[in-house]
Amino acid sequence: MNKGLGENWILLRGLARESAHWGDFVPLLQATFPDAKMTTLDLPGAGRFYQDESPKTITAIADNVRNHALELGLLQQPVTLLALSLGGMVAWEWLHNYPDDICGASLISTSFAGLNPFYERLRWQIYGKFFGLLMQQGTYKRELAIIQLVNNNRERDGQIAKDWEQIQKLRPVSPKNMYRQMLAAATYQPSPEKPTQPVLLLNAKGDRLVSPSCSEAIQNKWHLELRTHPWAGHDMTVDDGDWVATRLKDWIASSRM
Repeated sequence: MNKGLGENWILLRGLARESAHWGDFVPLLQATFPDAKMTTLDLPGAGRFYQDESPKTITAIADNVRNHALELGLLQQPVTLLALSLGGMVAWEWLHNYPDDICGASLISTSFAGLNPFYERLRWQIYGKFFGLLMQQGTYKRELAIIQLVNNNRERDGQIAKDWEQIQKLRPVSPKNMYRQMLAAATYQPSPEKPTQPVLLLNAKGDRLVSPSCSEAIQNKWHLELRTHPWAGHDMTVDDGDWVATRLKDWIASSRM
């Protein structure tokens, strides 16, 4: 039995994204765990820290996020991490360096250097589109292009693009910080030790940004639990938040047995 699992959540987003990009997934997760505490934290260089300089290593980013959690009094009881993409690397580093902080973690659509080649960690088929959208003129068009790359459910593209456009206008992530975060992700070498805490991996067959094989490689190396969405894209919390919440509920129920 893993005491405290699913009672005190910290959510971490990925590259050049912030807490507001979770959208309606946070209230959905809260409804799934009505008695739990939910906190979204921003990485340095994004969100409330968009004017700060992002470190160039995952270790330094993880230390920064942990210090913020300490300042907010979030670590008085062990936390359950839910982390997407680059945030998953931060969660893994935190898990290993400060194991007493954390009672479990779920990593969504993440990848580690050394386990998969670079052209799977950022799929070679989308190189042109990915670097093209970084040069896209107009915030709305750029955010819409990002959505159409990381998501597969097209029903709410317009509204989500408007929401993300507003986020970027209020708290713009600088090209410099995006580069520093990309460098941190590209060079991150994870600890080879298997965590003692339960870890759930989530990936999606329709991920066009990061190959699903990256999560499979993590699963195979450390013999972790993996659940795969049949059609969602890289950000499955936007594509099918209900599926993610259900997988988390099942994982926590089985881990408590």
